[in-house]
Amino acid sequence: MQEKTTSEAAALAAVGLNIHKGKSRILRYNTSWTNSVTIDREELEDVRTFTYLGSIIDEHGGYVADVKARIG
Repeated sequence: MQEKTTSEAAALAAVGLNIHKGKSRILRYNTSWTNSVTIDREELEDVRTFTYLGSIIDEHGGYVADVKARIG
């Protein structure tokens, strides 16, 4: 995962784009891999849930948290 992140950051930098480290998070989905991921030697934060396009996504890939939040 770290190799992919590093190569993506390099490819984006080559065309004038960069990954915003303050807004980037790691959601481990269906994996036992526990190593940290870094960009420019800064470790990215691990999260259990995040909101994407108004939907809550959890570490199991489910939407149960989203449904519970919407219906109370």
